[in-house]
Amino acid sequence: MRQNFMGVVVGTAMQKTVKVRVMTQKVHPIVRKTYNSFKNYLVHDEASKCKLGDVVRIEACRPVSARKHFSVAEIVAASKVWEHTK
Repeated sequence: MRQNFMGVVVGTAMQKTVKVRVMTQKVHPIVRKTYNSFKNYLVHDEASKCKLGDVVRIEACRPVSARKHFSVAEIVAASKVWEHTK
């Protein structure tokens, strides 16, 4: 079983690569309050289909480059924000 995460695409400036923000809820050890933390992953997107705001499922794969260890498994929900294209 490969490692899987759900996240939101926050960057598409690179070729065949997207930046995905994965949110997790944690509990503070002393105060016992839940808070959101996030981590950004560079993810391989072979077909360059992902757009800003898309919700995607990513899964672990062999290292594609020095910082890319995940690939896009599927686009769960397309973004609802209209994007201007030139």
